[in-house]
Amino acid sequence: MGKTYRPYEPDQLFLMPPSLVEWLPKDHLVFFVRDVLDKIDLRPITDIYEQEDRGFPPYHPKAMTGILLYGYCTGVTSSRKLAQHCQEDVAFRVLAANNAPDFRTISDFRKRHLDALRHLFVEILTLCQKAGLVKFGHVSLDGTKVKANASKHKAMSYGRMKQDISRLELEIARLLKEADKTDQREDKKYGADKRGDELPDELAIRETRLAKITEAKRALEEEARRKKDEDDPPTSPPMAKITPAKNGKGKSTPPDTAQRNFTDPDSRIMPYQKTFIQGYNAQVAVDSAHQIIVATDVSNYPKDDTQLKYMIRQLPKKPKVLTLDAGYATEKNIKFLTRKRIDSYIACGREKHGPDADKPPRGRIPEGLTPLELMKRKVRTLKGRRLYARRKAIVEPVIGQIKHATGIRQFRLRGHPKVRAEWFLVSAGHNLKKLFRAILEKPKRRKLAFAY
Repeated sequence: MGKTYRPYEPDQLFLMPPSLVEWLPKDHLVFFVRDVLDKIDLRPITDIYEQEDRGFPPYHPKAMTGILLYGYCTGVTSSRKLAQHCQEDVAFRVLAANNAPDFRTISDFRKRHLDALRHLFVEILTLCQKAGLVKFGHVSLDGTKVKANASKHKAMSYGRMKQDISRLELEIARLLKEADKTDQREDKKYGADKRGDELPDELAIRETRLAKITEAKRALEEEARRKKDEDDPPTSPPMAKITPAKNGKGKSTPPDTAQRNFTDPDSRIMPYQKTFIQGYNAQVAVDSAHQIIVATDVSNYPKDDTQLKYMIRQLPKKPKVLTLDAGYATEKNIKFLTRKRIDSYIACGREKHGPDADKPPRGRIPEGLTPLELMKRKVRTLKGRRLYARRKAIVEPVIGQIKHATGIRQFRLRGHPKVRAEWFLVSAGHNLKKLFRAILEKPKRRKLAFAY
C-alpha cells in the first residue's frame, strides 16, 4: 500500500456555484473595509458621477474606493499592481465584487478624486473617535521624509541654471551658424529646391534642454517673490524661508543654492538618515491612546519647525500634553504653544552626559531664562522626562509601521497637491487598520464606531 494523500484534482469543476466570500476568514480586513465603505460619506465622489449622463457606466465608487483604501492598508500603491491583485488576489476580488478594472482606470480614479481623499481621512478619523480610540490626552508630532516620484539627479541649482543657460545659448548659436553654412553648401551641391530647415538632432536636444532650464529658472524667481501665510497649507514656496538676493534693479532673486527638480518641480532635496533624497516632509500628529493619526499633511520644507503652527491648527481638539523632538525647538514655536496654553515638552538639543546630567532641576525657577532655556529645564524635570519618554512609543512607531511594516516609502504621484492627497490616503489606511484591530480586541467598539 502506498501513501494516502488528500484528493488533488486541479481540473475538477465546482459542483456548486462558488462564493468568493467563503474563501476568506470571517475576521478578514476586507470585510471590515466593506462595512466602513457602507457607513462613511462618499458623496464627494458619487456626486461627480451623478452629474454625468454620457459615457459607459463606470465602476461603482465603493469598489474603486475600496481597492485604493485596502491597497494602501496593505502596501500596494501602484495602479498596475492594484489591477494585477484585482485579478489574482482573493481579498481584492471580494472587495471589488469580482470586477477587474485595468490600471489606467484605477490611476485615473485616484487622480480625479484627489480632493475626496482628505475627506476619506476625516471620515475614518471620525469613526475612530466614535469608537473611543482618540482621547487627546497626549499627542506627539513628528515629521518624516518620504521619497518623491523623482530622482535627485534630475535637480539643478539656480546658479547652475544661469551657467547652463549661457553655455547652451552659445552652443545653439554655434550650431545654428554651422547649420546655415551646411545649407549653403548643400544648396550649391544639390540645388536650392532641397529642404534644409530640419534641425539637427544635437541642436534639437539643446533647444529642448534650454527651454526646460529657462522655465525652471523662471519658476524659482517667481517663488522667491512670494510670501507664505502660516494659516495656509504647507504648499511651500521653497525659497520663502531664505533671504532672497537683490539684483541691480532691486528685484528679488533666489540664491544660487536654490534647486528645482525637472521631474517633480515641487519636491526638494532633503537630508535623510545621513544622506540626501528627493522628497517631501510628511507631518503626523499621533494620539497616544491607540496610535491614531489625528492630524497630518505634507510640506516640501526640509525643516520641521516651520510646520508646527499649521499642524497645531489642524488638530480637531487641543491636547492636554504635546511632545515634540528638537526639530521644532525654536523660541517662536515655544511662545506660540504658550499662547495656546498647550502643555508642551520639546527637546532642546542633545542631553549632557555625566554625574550631574541625570539630576532633575529643583527649587525656584531662575529669573531671566529665555523660552528655550525654560523649555530645556521643563523637559529635565521628573514629569518632563516621564512624558517626553513616551514620545518614542507614540509617534515613532506609527512612522515605522507606515514605512517598514506597510512598505510605503515613496509617493506614486507627482506634484505637491497630488502628494498631499496621497498622504491623506496613507494616513487613512493606517487609522483604518488601527480601528480594525481595536474592534477585534473589543467588538463592542464596532457598535460605537458605526452608530450614526
